[in-house]
Amino acid sequence: MREELTTDAAGTAIRAAGLRVTESRRAVYEVLRAHPHATADAVHDAVRDEISSTSLQSVYNALSDFTAAGLVRRIEPAGHPMMFELRVDDNHHHLVCTSCGAVTDVDCATGHAPASHRPTHRDTASWSPKSRTGGCAPRAR
Repeated sequence: MREELTTDAAGTAIRAAGLRVTESRRAVYEVLRAHPHATADAVHDAVRDEISSTSLQSVYNALSDFTAAGLVRRIEPAGHPMMFELRVDDNHHHLVCTSCGAVTDVDCATGHAPASHRPTHRDTASWSPKSRTGGCAPRAR
């Protein structure tokens, strides 16, 4: 039952974006729900666990269609492969660990310029307007 609800949520979101629902698009959407900031290769690996015949090109096509429809946001942190996320309905930035590559969302503070907002955790970071890099807390210990 849980799997049906998840798949139905994927189908509903894909249809709402004006796209045709296919098995591979559902699988790509579900991977992004489970793994925000996933690369196309990571999405492909996870989708192939469910649909072994899925090609990398099919995953890229779904990600491109989702991005064009506004269902997915593509992020391109400097020095890292492009990543994809479903969080598209707000203005936020990304903190990228320079050691392990982990990506964390950083909400924009209301009333402040986005580049001036700093997270309040122990991460060490260098800042730019949309992507930030630094060491994540587990690596700083």
